Amino acid sequence: MAIWHAGRRGANYFTKTLISTTFRSLRTSATVIASFGDSNDSSTGSFRKPYSFFSCADSSPAAVFRSRRFESSQAGPQLDFFSSDDDDEQIQGSMDFPGGKIGFTSEMRFLPESSEKRVECYRVLDDNGYELSSPKHHMNKEVAMKMYSGMLTLNILDTVLYEAQRQGRISFYVTSFGEEAINLASAAALSSDDLIMPQYREPGILWWRGFTLQEFVNQCFGNKNDYGKGRQMPIHYGSKKHNYFTVSSPLATQLPQAVGAAYSLKTEKKDACVVAFFGDGSSSEGDFHASLNFAAVLEAPVVFICRNNGWAISTPTTDQFRSDGIVVKGHGYGIRSIRVDGNDALAVYNVVRMAREMAVTEQRPILIEAMTYRVGHHSTSDDSTKYRPADEIEHWKTSRNPVSIFRKWVQRKGWWSDEQESEFQANIRKLVINAIQVAEKTEKPSLENMFTDVYEELPSSLKDQERLIRNTIKRHPQDYPIDVPL
Repeated sequence: MAIWHAGRRGANYFTKTLISTTFRSLRTSATVIASFGDSNDSSTGSFRKPYSFFSCADSSPAAVFRSRRFESSQAGPQLDFFSSDDDDEQIQGSMDFPGGKIGFTSEMRFLPESSEKRVECYRVLDDNGYELSSPKHHMNKEVAMKMYSGMLTLNILDTVLYEAQRQGRISFYVTSFGEEAINLASAAALSSDDLIMPQYREPGILWWRGFTLQEFVNQCFGNKNDYGKGRQMPIHYGSKKHNYFTVSSPLATQLPQAVGAAYSLKTEKKDACVVAFFGDGSSSEGDFHASLNFAAVLEAPVVFICRNNGWAISTPTTDQFRSDGIVVKGHGYGIRSIRVDGNDALAVYNVVRMAREMAVTEQRPILIEAMTYRVGHHSTSDDSTKYRPADEIEHWKTSRNPVSIFRKWVQRKGWWSDEQESEFQANIRKLVINAIQVAEKTEKPSLENMFTDVYEELPSSLKDQERLIRNTIKRHPQDYPIDVPL
């Protein structure tokens, strides 16, 4: 969907931006061109089959994508991504190979390593919070304000717990600075029945579903009220109640699990999908590639959301891959894909909402690449100023801050004020600090929890290990924490 927008915001603000949204699939190949405004405008296009354009009941224009899955013998549309109209002249017959009919040509030609033109990035708001065209979304005040409240809450929670780690009160922490829009906008666009397979920068989704500040802090402090019973590192949240699978440290392990869970939903005919989050660095893992192929072949209702924040710890994307990011990898596996501005909350909301609808109604996988920037360090074990310039970090922290961009939009709507901002931030900070005080005073899980909840009946090997550690504690009590009940 290519939309030519003209902005009107003053003498220095006249710009024209080409926003192109591309869902790519080996089974579905189409060009979608639309414009909103006068039908006589020279820029006006039309939606070409197999997609259609509808007007909603409230007369607001909305793009509704309808897929026509090509039969395996129809090879022509499957080649559209790599070929042009002139290629038809080179076709010299065809043969029905296993997997589909393929045309022959006498011209020897290798596919290029990458397209000369990069896949465009879908966007709704500019960096000053202005909409780039007439409103196409349907976000009401209640949803918008919950999203913004969540973005602020996540930001404050990260700030306070990061400080707590620096004070030695918790052992480790990971922030979501710069990626708040991906967290809350995707949460708002999903159903509570959808299963979440997180990486480790998605706590905003848990907050949206009802996870309390005290529950977040309990996990980070590993006390007896932590659902993981202190067995996991801080920020490895999980909640069966909220359909949020526990964070796993090894990269990309959640991706094949997500496909398997999605296939289960498919066989049980559930009105839900699985949403798997991962970073750009995870795309170098074998699990990523196996998962995309697995999902495409099984037509599993799973939405893959890549947070391409530019850095895999200290490895930049330029050293990670030579392709045009992550979005083009979906096409290689036959998965409909899109690239979106991850710092634009409205754009993320629109894309995830549409992707979720397609995954559930059409029973197919979708890949989303959300372009953003990791403003914070990778974790409290990292100092990112050692491998990237401070002015680069500051630019993204100020000029492209997703919280600030969305705040400007909600304030222009008259839904938020500076006074509300100050009062809300002070209140949330007070609640987080109070939660820390409560968590610190709460007893730790007992020693026996190190060995339980894996086997129904404890095997002799684990009994021996427990006996060994207890004897060691008796011999060297000064080396073990006194707040862990034996």
